Amino acid sequence: MSLAGQIDFTRLLRPGGGLWWSQAGAEPEPLVDTLLDQVDSIGPIRAFSGLTWNERLAGDLPDGLTVLSYGGLGQLRGLSKHGLLEVVPCHYSSIPRMFERGQLPTDLGLVQVSPPGPDGKVGLGIGVDYAADAIPHTTRLVAEINHRMPPTVGGVRLPLSRFSAVIETCRPLRESIARPPDDADRRIASYVASLVEDGDTLQIGVGTLPNAVLESLSGHRDLGMHTGLITDGVLTLIEKGVLTGARKEIDPGLVVTGAALGSASLYDRIPEMPAEFRPASYTHAPAVLSRLRSLVSINSAIEVDLLGQVGAELSRGVHIGAVGGQVDFSRAASLTGARSIIALRSEVKGQSTIVPALHGGVVSTARVDVDAVVTEHGIALLTGCTVAERARRLIAVAAPAHRESLERGLSSLDTHE
Repeated sequence: MSLAGQIDFTRLLRPGGGLWWSQAGAEPEPLVDTLLDQVDSIGPIRAFSGLTWNERLAGDLPDGLTVLSYGGLGQLRGLSKHGLLEVVPCHYSSIPRMFERGQLPTDLGLVQVSPPGPDGKVGLGIGVDYAADAIPHTTRLVAEINHRMPPTVGGVRLPLSRFSAVIETCRPLRESIARPPDDADRRIASYVASLVEDGDTLQIGVGTLPNAVLESLSGHRDLGMHTGLITDGVLTLIEKGVLTGARKEIDPGLVVTGAALGSASLYDRIPEMPAEFRPASYTHAPAVLSRLRSLVSINSAIEVDLLGQVGAELSRGVHIGAVGGQVDFSRAASLTGARSIIALRSEVKGQSTIVPALHGGVVSTARVDVDAVVTEHGIALLTGCTVAERARRLIAVAAPAHRESLERGLSSLDTHE
């Protein structure tokens, strides 16, 4: 079994060059760690990473490394807090084109792959997403062949000759274990579920609240799934016969996703699931999403202002989120699909998440792309409402202790646009 430490990155990457690597459970951590050990010998380099749980990317970095990302997800929040993260604001659907145009680094790509199949080729397993779109434009590739990476259907398959270097491992994939939902999460989830109709096609994120929403959908029928990533809750709905995809306008009967993020149990079951893992250029493409007339997007936020604008990136100047696929799916769901939903708790650490103006100062999702905002206090339906009506409805679902101050905030809001 080859060892990551045997790879000499000084032969694969020149000073001033750049690379990317796969994210989340598909992150090739042994390769990334070896690269970090060798950065000082290479010279200044730029690296693009998505969601990472690698603790070595949370704080101190080699002086010659600049880390780029589409947001501050996972351990990258620590980098952002210390001013060491370079964020590239973008829709997730635009990442494939940025790789194609050389706007993101493509000298080298690091991937974690499943073992070779009968055809002698390897696949990207649970991490197809942006990696599949970056590969055609990347000069050199290095692979971690992990014998615990499940094979998946729908992604690119690569011959071993495509790789400049390969290591083999047999290590568990990183798991994402969210805290159990509490009463507030369950109330929010119940309200969200009431906005979903039988036969709808869902996009949903990852975390405690999305998990609670999936649990609340157990009484629905013939739901579909077209999303950026899937979690254990998706597997549960498939097993219960709720998630059949029978009424999907495209890819009927299939769960379409770019990645998986969950427990070892989910990863073990993936090969038997009716799921196809597709690149971001398919999962998030406007032309594809516009064909899903039944699309319901369910996304979270850090804050929502009284105009209905969504902040999903910054908290106290630190990137803790991303635009990601929120706008891609929210816009499609609102414009050509069924409904765009933003779900969030009304209060975090005593602070209202419904605010007169976004504290982060950055609008992630425009007000016109949001049909409903849901908190544990109810549903604010916004489509078709005037500015003043939207504000009143949002105040009605805010935490009661903050409603009076929000009413006072109305005076600074231009309700005669």
